[in-house]
Amino acid sequence: MAYGLLLLRVVIGGIFAAHGAQKLFGWWGGPGVAGTRGWIGSMGFRPAWLFAALVSLQEFGGGLLLAFGFVTPLGALAVTAAMVVAVSLVHWSKGLWNGNGGYEFNLSLMAAAVALAATGPGRFSIDRALHWDDNLSGVWWGVGVVAVAFVGGMLAVASRKKQVSDT
Repeated sequence: MAYGLLLLRVVIGGIFAAHGAQKLFGWWGGPGVAGTRGWIGSMGFRPAWLFAALVSLQEFGGGLLLAFGFVTPLGALAVTAAMVVAVSLVHWSKGLWNGNGGYEFNLSLMAAAVALAATGPGRFSIDRALHWDDNLSGVWWGVGVVAVAFVGGMLAVASRKKQVSDT
């Protein structure tokens, strides 16, 4: 099980960290800080720089926390909340299937992050090295991540200053 959790953490955390790096640094064809700020602003988030920084750091920092297994529920919460907003504003109206721009991939990433919060990061993690993993894992951590991510994500969506069409 330890090797499976390590693989899951590194892949899921790595995907999120890379996605955040696109927003923060413009790596791998990403928009960088200025592009992210413009995109976030176009969706009605104000101040755009604050929300752009938040989503970028949620993905980059949360992904790194997951990949290293450090304060694992916090990393899971960060990336899950970012995906709640992404699904709500971009993917939900397009249905489930990723091929149509739907939320299939986002849902898979969220499920993996929540599963890591519930099961713990495994033997090869910073949480285990610090003897934190027993206190930072369990079903209630998973439930808490889902609840707080959903409420926080919906509050962020509701804070937008203008309505933007989904076209």
